[in-house]
Amino acid sequence: MVAPFRHIINRLVATLRPVPATTPVVPESPCPLAQPDAVLPAWVADDPVVQKYRALLGDLPWGQFPERPADRPYPGPLPQPRVSFAAAYLVKLQEDKRFMSDLRTYLIEHPALVYWLGFARVPDPAAPHGFDVAASVPTRRQLSTVLRHLPNPALQFLLSASIDVLKATLTEAEQATFGDTIAGDTQAILAWVKENNPKQFIKEGRLDKTRQPVGDPDCTLGVKKRRNAAADTETSPDHPAPTTEAKPATKMQVGVDIFWGYASGIVVTRLPDGTEVVLAERTRPFNESDPSHFRPLMAQVEARLGRRPRFGTWDAAFDAHYVYDYFDQAGGFAAVPFNGGGKRAKRTFAPDGTPLCAASLPMHLQCTYMDRTSGLEPYERAKYDCPLLQPRVTGEPCPCADPHFAKGGCSTTIANTTGARIRHELDREGDDYTRLYALRTMVERINSQAEALDILRPKLRRGQAIVNANTLRYVLINVRALLRVRAAAAAEEGQLTVS
Repeated sequence: MVAPFRHIINRLVATLRPVPATTPVVPESPCPLAQPDAVLPAWVADDPVVQKYRALLGDLPWGQFPERPADRPYPGPLPQPRVSFAAAYLVKLQEDKRFMSDLRTYLIEHPALVYWLGFARVPDPAAPHGFDVAASVPTRRQLSTVLRHLPNPALQFLLSASIDVLKATLTEAEQATFGDTIAGDTQAILAWVKENNPKQFIKEGRLDKTRQPVGDPDCTLGVKKRRNAAADTETSPDHPAPTTEAKPATKMQVGVDIFWGYASGIVVTRLPDGTEVVLAERTRPFNESDPSHFRPLMAQVEARLGRRPRFGTWDAAFDAHYVYDYFDQAGGFAAVPFNGGGKRAKRTFAPDGTPLCAASLPMHLQCTYMDRTSGLEPYERAKYDCPLLQPRVTGEPCPCADPHFAKGGCSTTIANTTGARIRHELDREGDDYTRLYALRTMVERINSQAEALDILRPKLRRGQAIVNANTLRYVLINVRALLRVRAAAAAEEGQLTVS
């Protein structure tokens, strides 16, 4: 009962507190960024940096950017439009500015860019352009705070818009098949905490999941395993217990290391000219499994394409029956390596879908039940028993002398779905599988671009800031792809004109 009254009292105090004298700002005309048809002053329109970013970012629908509702009562002054901040963060990534202080310095050095981005201008008659650039650019702290509090759906809007603009460059026939073939993967992200630095002495231990790092209260401890080549001796799908010290970020080997951080899942596709673009992305704490990204990512893909993709390729971490079910229901298939893991091996089936025992006899269905504990989502499982002992004893010996026969016969349980059978019977040596799985290089190339944008070791200390920064990275990757597509189209058109 105390918390609601505290909010009411804080709001009353903020309303009644005398407003300190502040430097007036220039009455704002519509934000040039959100008004692409607005006439710019000559010194802004002719600035090469502004021209560069108008070409890179100008096709995004900034005028429709979902701002904070204006009719909601907030204490304090009216905040600056968040659209300017979102565009400034893209500038930060494009210019390879690692810290917010570097971004602020860059903006101060380019007054025309500050004008075009739409930040509120503090007047200064003595300044060359009539406003104080340093006072108009948000402080380092404000830039960091806004990134941390921006709602991610607003940035997902920009990602969706970038996909729409890319799709609009295609012919009608190409749009009908755009996104039919996808590739997905996850990428580990190291948190900016001392626990990831072995040179930092930590008396209590650095890999204790019950001791949250002070530097980042949102990161989690996790393991990145090399799923594409699962060891034959692995007996459990669970992550091994942390037993080794962390390595410095510059020497971290994804696949064998344990560290504090996050994981970014993405889905990518390819344009007809071979350009890869990002269809969906999702960043979560590092202790969440790779398969947990599948459903949310595919929900994003369906929303942006308006349909299900038919073909998908993933690594062995996504070897789950519901992945095969998803693409089978869409009329295609999934190319995923079989992750046997320990004693689990491929099963064989009778024509009617009944699993065969070690002696190649159709097993007897004992029962079906809903499994709500062993997977990420509830699903129906079926239990099968030895056909020589169930439903009645036939008196025949086991043809292969299975050692379980003397103890009641062999039994097995399997997901009662089409995907479970596809998982075991998929021809992973066939041409169709080989061609589709080769397209996993699409996601690897996008991951390389994201690494160049410093996704692996971001200098941020909050989960929401890292989530938002990752979404902006993939927006930038898409608008860069759009720039390349249009440059290639213009070059081709020029060649046709000359010839």
